[in-house]
Amino acid sequence: MAIIKPFKGLRPPKKLVEKVACLPYDVMNSAEAAEMAKGNKNSLLHITRAEIDFDTEVDPHDAQVYDKALANFIAFQEKGILQQDDQARYYIYAQTMNGKTQYGIVGAAACADYENGIIKKHELTRPDKEEDRKVLTRKLNANIEPVFFTYRAVPEIDAIVSTIVTTQDPDYDFTAEDGFGHHFWVINDTQTNRNLETLFQTKVPYTYVADGHHRTAAAAGIGAERTAANPNHTGEEAYNYFMAVHFPDNQLQIIDYNRVVKDLNGLTPEDFLAKVVENFEIKQTDDTVVKPQKLHDFSMYLAGKWYGLTAKSGTFDDTDPIGSLDVSVLSRSILEPILNIKDLRTDTRIEFVGGIRGLKALQDRVDSGEMAVAFALYPVSMQQLMHIADTNNIMPPKVTWFEPKLRSGLVIHKLS
Repeated sequence: MAIIKPFKGLRPPKKLVEKVACLPYDVMNSAEAAEMAKGNKNSLLHITRAEIDFDTEVDPHDAQVYDKALANFIAFQEKGILQQDDQARYYIYAQTMNGKTQYGIVGAAACADYENGIIKKHELTRPDKEEDRKVLTRKLNANIEPVFFTYRAVPEIDAIVSTIVTTQDPDYDFTAEDGFGHHFWVINDTQTNRNLETLFQTKVPYTYVADGHHRTAAAAGIGAERTAANPNHTGEEAYNYFMAVHFPDNQLQIIDYNRVVKDLNGLTPEDFLAKVVENFEIKQTDDTVVKPQKLHDFSMYLAGKWYGLTAKSGTFDDTDPIGSLDVSVLSRSILEPILNIKDLRTDTRIEFVGGIRGLKALQDRVDSGEMAVAFALYPVSMQQLMHIADTNNIMPPKVTWFEPKLRSGLVIHKLS
């Protein structure tokens, strides 16, 4: 069963939270981070993307960048921009998008649960990206940003959350520049915190990484390092845990994650369509953008026209957790045999576009001449994600897109 503990959070005062809070480090490049933090000396980006405090030619992974992150982290605490809670607590973090609110519990997940499979994953990680977060965590001695977890909903946990959010004013409540609402409650009642810890231990057999596989792997790696280096290790040290926001699965929805390709592998649009029709029923949609409405339906934009594609029988296997995914159907039936794109992780001819940007973004990139063809996919379901993780399978790259992104800076978990 899942071990998720309350912890003593390091948080900004209410008057500064909107200044401190920022998007996670991995949804932007250095230039975008610098622009987001422009004129805001209190942005957590000065810690999570400390290269913004240097000239643009400085490598973001240079040792001086990590040193600067630590100096800024210390300064934030000395100036009261971040303040330590006096006792261990859980927190509730809610996000509102398009009128829908999802409620998660912020707690300290156990590194041991990652190692023993209680925390389930569905993506592979890259060692270089893991190491980047490890270096920063070692330097700061803290989990500076949370990871995004889910679990199968538990009515008793839902009831506790509902009672708190309907009877108490949030400690933080603001709308970010992207229009998404962020709401945050501190759970002060000791018995409520105890009840939540017990419910996780008795009612939640597994948790699932929704977003943040590299941060999760890095945190577990740090825990293992600290354990090996401590001859007096007890298992109760703060480094045995890392910060995660745990959302019940029935409140989450995965957004589509789409593809654009730079060229047609030497084919004309007409020749390309002739090959696509071998595995798909094709319908032109009168140049109107139409999102796929069900599994195994796709939208394709090519040479100024939108097409609806429906995969023919035999191109998918709904008994296979991976073979049933539309990203797998697209790869097997178009990307590999027609466009010669065999490795989605390394091929520079393909790029991925989160559905939050809308299908117009796909059309614009093709119309500009930057890309030759775009594919919109029906989003993966939470049930598919959890089934893949439960069966110890790994999803292909760039399958799931969760929105809104967790804001960093609402709470931090120190490792000592």
